[in-house]
Amino acid sequence: MKKICLFLLVPFLSLAQNEMDTDQKFAKTVEQSLNLFYQEYAKGANYDSIIAALNYEANEVPSFSDEVYCKRIQALKESSPMPFECTESALSVVKFFAKNRRNFVRVVMGRSSLYFDLFEETLSKYGLPIELKYLSVIERGLRPQVRSRAGAMGLWQFMYRTGLMYGLTENSYIDERMDPVKSTDAACRYLKQLYDIYGDWFLALAAYNAGPGNVNKAIRRSGGKKTYWEVRPYLPRETQGYVPNFIAATYLITYHKEHNIIPFPSDLHLAQLDTMCLKEGVQMAELSRLVDWDLDEIKALNPVYKTAYIPKTDPPQCIQGPLSKIGALVSKEAELYSDKKSETVTNNQGEDEEEFVDSDGDEFFYHTVKRGESLAIIANKYDISIDELKEWNMLTSNMLYTGMKLKIMGEEPEEPTPPPATTKKYYTVRRGDTFSVIARRHGLTQTQLKRLNPGINVSRLDIGQKIRIR
Repeated sequence: MKKICLFLLVPFLSLAQNEMDTDQKFAKTVEQSLNLFYQEYAKGANYDSIIAALNYEANEVPSFSDEVYCKRIQALKESSPMPFECTESALSVVKFFAKNRRNFVRVVMGRSSLYFDLFEETLSKYGLPIELKYLSVIERGLRPQVRSRAGAMGLWQFMYRTGLMYGLTENSYIDERMDPVKSTDAACRYLKQLYDIYGDWFLALAAYNAGPGNVNKAIRRSGGKKTYWEVRPYLPRETQGYVPNFIAATYLITYHKEHNIIPFPSDLHLAQLDTMCLKEGVQMAELSRLVDWDLDEIKALNPVYKTAYIPKTDPPQCIQGPLSKIGALVSKEAELYSDKKSETVTNNQGEDEEEFVDSDGDEFFYHTVKRGESLAIIANKYDISIDELKEWNMLTSNMLYTGMKLKIMGEEPEEPTPPPATTKKYYTVRRGDTFSVIARRHGLTQTQLKRLNPGINVSRLDIGQKIRIR
């Protein structure tokens, strides 16, 4: 009977395995089809054919009459609620960008594939002009991890206090000013509020750059004028150039083909990214190891994290990456968390100790990077090589971050016992004492005694004076 049952069970097991294989093949087929679709979508226009149709040479820098520039700026105005004007200052900056900032425009347009769709979606949600997406271009060139001299951070360059006002929090591991999604939403709410206050989009942009207080003072100095161009002479110098820069960026990205500017190719488009939320705190190096994902790309696509550690929070933190990498992580999610749980060793009281073992049974511990520490300093501290340190943590560069946790193989060395605190001891000067006598009486040289009593006049001691002797 047992033989019959086993015989009957084998076909069912084979059938179940076949169904699993079929499901995996179907998932891979779907993933490949999506990747092909997104790759085609991300290609965009055929710039080579467009440039060829305009009969430009490879490095030709076209120039146009003021009339052509102003006609195009007028076209921008007619298609947008933004009050574009072909003023002398705006025209001057447009010409400068067209001649001297061509590579900047190429680079920004290459980066835009990761952000512009997100910007447009959020701007549309709040009923704001789509052209506001170019504001992030002039802020920091679409680089979310750039910090200004004044301390502003992220794609939309939020100062710390302004970020807090719009719900962008910061702690040791996370700075939401660098989160593309959350900071874009906050920027839209802030811009909408500024426009509701001033009723003029360019005044709203000036307030975004200089702060409402500076714009209000400029309005008073102008005699109560209500438009940006009327108030502009009274604004801070940097803000006087802010709106012309915005107009130039909008113009040149819109008319880049006419100016023979071809965007730098982009490795990834927003449509090719997916997101996975994490149930536990995770080292980016572990994600990198698990699915062979370049650590620098993980950091670049997830700028919200200040270190290479993604903490456990409620609601959970999420990680963004290419469809293939996120798909692979989802498939290995159980392995990701099971490895983490097997690492903690518990003592008899049930309290977690800072000792770990990996899947091979080898002990290791974590070192938290402190300000000013380098790989060389940490390697020297634990008597290991820099190459070992990089290998254990899947590091592809020497860059470290304050608060970053580094895996160190072996048993954590005990901290040296600090020497007992030195007790200060003093001698009270008596009649007939000299400096040399006091030094000799207490087993010190005069030099040692002087070092213990800086600033003392050794040739004149007073009865009752306190002399430090230890």
